[in-house]
Amino acid sequence: MRVGIIGTGAISHKHAQAYKNIGYEVTVCTDINETAGRAFAAKYGAEFVPSYEEVCRHPRVDFVDVCTFPDFRLQPLRLCAQYKKHIQVQKPISTDLETAREMVKIAREAGIVLGVVSQHRFDDSCQFLDRAIRAGRLGKILQADAYVKWYRPPEYYSRPIKGSWEVEGGGALINQAIHQVDILRWLIGPVKELFGYWQLGALHKIQSEDVICAVMKYANGATGVIQASTAMWPGYTERVEIHGTKGAAIISGDKLTSWDVENDSGEPAPVEKEVMSGSSDPMAISLAPFERQFLDFGEAIRTGRKPLVSGEEGCQALEIVLSIYRSCREGAKVVLC
Repeated sequence: MRVGIIGTGAISHKHAQAYKNIGYEVTVCTDINETAGRAFAAKYGAEFVPSYEEVCRHPRVDFVDVCTFPDFRLQPLRLCAQYKKHIQVQKPISTDLETAREMVKIAREAGIVLGVVSQHRFDDSCQFLDRAIRAGRLGKILQADAYVKWYRPPEYYSRPIKGSWEVEGGGALINQAIHQVDILRWLIGPVKELFGYWQLGALHKIQSEDVICAVMKYANGATGVIQASTAMWPGYTERVEIHGTKGAAIISGDKLTSWDVENDSGEPAPVEKEVMSGSSDPMAISLAPFERQFLDFGEAIRTGRKPLVSGEEGCQALEIVLSIYRSCREGAKVVLC
């Protein structure tokens, strides 16, 4: 697979390293910062081109990887649809649902594959829990929670666009905890209703939230809590906790750290204690789940099936995030389904 990358900031380096490890070739890249873009191209043996339009129509590109801020999604997708290039975008899929749904529609009508990078679905811990929950090993799910109490220093938000509503779509929930939102939605199912509270700029000088919490009721009757922050010094490993009538599972960072299930049998749980987390360093994360997601995306292109994290799946996670924001603004419960 030959990849064209739009945006050469920090996360694009993780992507490029993962592509190299699985045998994909980064052939073309671009960035509005030409110096950074050319340095990225030199580092990974790619051709630098001056515009995203050239990436989207380049003859040596099989799919486009968009590693920009989330306000820039629809523009390259329209061109990819025109030139029949598949496309995956960094999470979140967009800053608003209208745009996200338009992206899904355009991709479907053009016959191109649209994926959203949400690599933690490919952690061994999450893959195991998906199988275990579907097999009923936890029994009826009673409670499913996510806690993302991270820290980012002031310099992380030094650019005015960071933490802005227009460019990033919000703060800690949409940019950091959306991974855990996606995992909960995937493992537990749709959220029926929720209520949220936030603190805007509690620690950082930003427009949006750096502290937020929500209480949720899932469509299957389970309840849950989401807490997200970038203001909790020094930063703590994120957790997903799932409790059922037969026992409980806890993911800390990228690992399954607790599996307490009554009279359990079947596939051994991959319980580990050494975890990786972006709690205080955004780049302190494993390459392995990126590699697995990119292989899945490539297989989706080859076979014509949907990737595990499709555009539709990206819309579902975004809907939960935006519903929490709406509840915080209005001070009222939001019903989703």
